[in-house]
Amino acid sequence: MSLSTSTIGIDFGTTNSVLAVAEDAATSRVLPFTLDNTARDMVRTALAFRRSGRHEPLSEAGPWAIDMFLEAPEDTRFLQSFKSFAASHAFTDTAVFARRFNFSQLLEVFLRRLGEHAGVTYPKRLVIGRPVTFAGAAPDEALAHARYTTAFTALGFDEVHFVLEPVAAAFFYAQRLTEPATVLVGDFGGGTSDFSIMRFVPGKAAQALAHAGVGLAGDTFDYRIIDAVVAPLLGKHATYTSWGKDLPIPLHYFTSFSRWNELSMMNRPPVIKALQEFADASPQRKQLEAFIALIESGAVYRLYQEVAAAKATLSHADQASFNFAVEGVSISRGIKRAEFEGWIAEDLGRLEAAIATVLDRAAVQAGAIDRVFLTGGTSHVPAVRALFHKRFGTAKVEAGDELISIAKGLALIGARADASAWAVTPAS
Repeated sequence: MSLSTSTIGIDFGTTNSVLAVAEDAATSRVLPFTLDNTARDMVRTALAFRRSGRHEPLSEAGPWAIDMFLEAPEDTRFLQSFKSFAASHAFTDTAVFARRFNFSQLLEVFLRRLGEHAGVTYPKRLVIGRPVTFAGAAPDEALAHARYTTAFTALGFDEVHFVLEPVAAAFFYAQRLTEPATVLVGDFGGGTSDFSIMRFVPGKAAQALAHAGVGLAGDTFDYRIIDAVVAPLLGKHATYTSWGKDLPIPLHYFTSFSRWNELSMMNRPPVIKALQEFADASPQRKQLEAFIALIESGAVYRLYQEVAAAKATLSHADQASFNFAVEGVSISRGIKRAEFEGWIAEDLGRLEAAIATVLDRAAVQAGAIDRVFLTGGTSHVPAVRALFHKRFGTAKVEAGDELISIAKGLALIGARADASAWAVTPAS
């Protein structure tokens, strides 16, 4: 059964994606996805392409993409966290068997398949979330907007409004306010962490005071776990012999392996060939061949699940068990929360600096913030919450609907006649 709506809000996230529609000016709901007779509010931002006899490979998105990959990893091209490439000039396209897909084409396929699974006929009006600061070393937000727009045009959208993700979360949160308040929203996604300070007065237009963002979040924390626990057992510190000299294996292979968006690009003949040449000339050959086998196998998603599970456990316990085994490597160890917090200490410092930046831009002191609303999975990490408790006081910090608040806020903004007033355009 097809569902028609006048406007749709889409939270296209690095890790998860959510679709939502407004039921009235104050109420919105997410569009559920059903898998194995179970409804879910969000799906993993993942794509899979299955080799076929035709020029066009078969495609899937979300959990269906994961199933496709696990069923036949050798015949499937699997991509996740590809939003991280949106603003990167370094990423032009990627090979998918006999075809090459650029970012716009990947996004089009992903959203088209999501709409089909949600049973929604996309309307002509879209409100799409975007981070304050896109991921990457030198992100170009105009490039990201252009790539998004190309995909949205192909999907048939005529009217598109780009809204900052923390602004959408703030709009959702504001529905519960009964008195004037200055609100700081922290949105922690998979690739970026964004902050907005908004002034809300019931019955009046909201005022955006300032925004700030930093290109790190949940995926960075995952990277720290893999880099510290897994990569050293796969040859991260290995050497190889060349012209009589012992040289270190280039670390960029292990950096890419530890980052989900780059890991999905590693299983290519040139990369595998180079790693095998290093292994053939290395005294740590077994470790490096285990590294190659893991990249080529279907076990990378199991690694992702184990890392995510350990991180989630550390959000409510002092220690997590990490167990992962493939041919050539077996890891079974505990990870203490204090150990994990040591790995992410530098990242926490960058988050704290971004919080200070948004306060400076808004020209307000911490004491002038009435409420702090945290959203996104990484907001559950105790060390992240502690940054806000320390600066603003525990009583001011709230959370709720951490993974769907942005999509609901986007849908509510889309229901307004002045939706364009909430939108942003890329800086020139």
